Amino acid sequence: MSLLVVGLSHRTAPVGVLERAALTGEVPTRLLHDAAASTAVGEAALLNTCNRIELYADVDKFHAGVAELSLLLAHHSGVDLEELTSHLYVHYEDRAVHHLFSVACGLDSMVVGEGQILGQLRDALARAQEEHTAGRGLNELFQQALRVGKRAHSETGIDKAGQSLVTFGLEQVAAVAGGIAGKRALVVGAGSMSSLAAATLVRSGVTDLLIANRTPARAERLAEILGPDVARTLELSKVPGALADVDLVISCTGAAGVVIGAEDVEAAVASRAGATPLAFLDLAMPRDVDHAVHELPGALLVDLESLSHAHAATPGAGDVDAVSGIVSEEVTAFGAAQRAARIAPTVVALRAMASEVVTAELGRLDSRLPGLDERSRAEIGQTVRRVVDKLLHAPTVRVKQLAAEPGGASYAEALRELFDLDPAAVHAVSGTPIGTQQPAGGGAG
Repeated sequence: MSLLVVGLSHRTAPVGVLERAALTGEVPTRLLHDAAASTAVGEAALLNTCNRIELYADVDKFHAGVAELSLLLAHHSGVDLEELTSHLYVHYEDRAVHHLFSVACGLDSMVVGEGQILGQLRDALARAQEEHTAGRGLNELFQQALRVGKRAHSETGIDKAGQSLVTFGLEQVAAVAGGIAGKRALVVGAGSMSSLAAATLVRSGVTDLLIANRTPARAERLAEILGPDVARTLELSKVPGALADVDLVISCTGAAGVVIGAEDVEAAVASRAGATPLAFLDLAMPRDVDHAVHELPGALLVDLESLSHAHAATPGAGDVDAVSGIVSEEVTAFGAAQRAARIAPTVVALRAMASEVVTAELGRLDSRLPGLDERSRAEIGQTVRRVVDKLLHAPTVRVKQLAAEPGGASYAEALRELFDLDPAAVHAVSGTPIGTQQPAGGGAG
């Protein structure tokens, strides 16, 4: 496959643009289907998180693929193409694989080394599988990315040094609000990020936790897991009235608009007693908490924009270097394996053709020497096959070795030309219909 990734993240776009470009509801699914239906795309997967939107695709033409994916991202995000283009990055073949593996290891995260991205990658692959937009190529690629991410966390200290966005956000809150233990907290949302936030709060010493969610059953399940002595549920509509009774609010919903307004926060602050500010950690994209809360006295708002400007506790340089080395090693190995796999159908087709020639010639021998005894016929047949095998051994072994190097696909093409192999025979082995073969590029897919 020829892998192309087109996307934007916290590294290339301000939070305001990421917020406007956020894909919610059924939009990600529609984007996936439109990408897979494009004439330039064979397979597609979407990594859609609070601080990155990336389309991964198997394409047959680079420029057509970039144009099509950029247009689709603009159309479905609602951000004008001209504005969006200035924030997009593009990676192709080996560089695209390197980018995905780096993302899987947490090297490209807002908080370097955080492990949540592995779950998000797993979700992206599952969605592409469920929607039938990912084929064998993207399945293998994402599965390998997950393995690389796990290897990085198990073989280096980046797992201990790295933090989740939740942990880092709570550290920013605690630095101003004076710690988390003993606080009264409210979590709005019951998805994976909110669940992680609730569990982190309990581990940090919060003993009075409210959970509000659009679907009450999910909030109830989360409260049951955390324990009824610690957590209880709240109707979403009652969140504004509950603000005055808590010290900390963490919000991460999939809502398209503001969930907690500045007016509600202002009213809550006015009725609160206490020296510490009413703190909010908004991990949603688009934002859940009105940006105007930043300006309210008595309130503290830490959101993704704040986190993007904060200086996270950077993992040791040695761990980052070690993970970078793992990524480079894995990219090289993956590229070699993919290129070798591309030439395998040609080698199999060549050996099948040779076998057919041997069979035909032995048949001719039988017709010319009908009196040949069985023992002699078997010995002749074995000798002929041995000669053919020896003649093909060196070139087929060597072409597999050469195919693992960048530009190796050209050797498969040379083999097909030299032996006049039928293209239909080659593609019958690979299972790829004629006309859909990938270009003989030098990168891994």
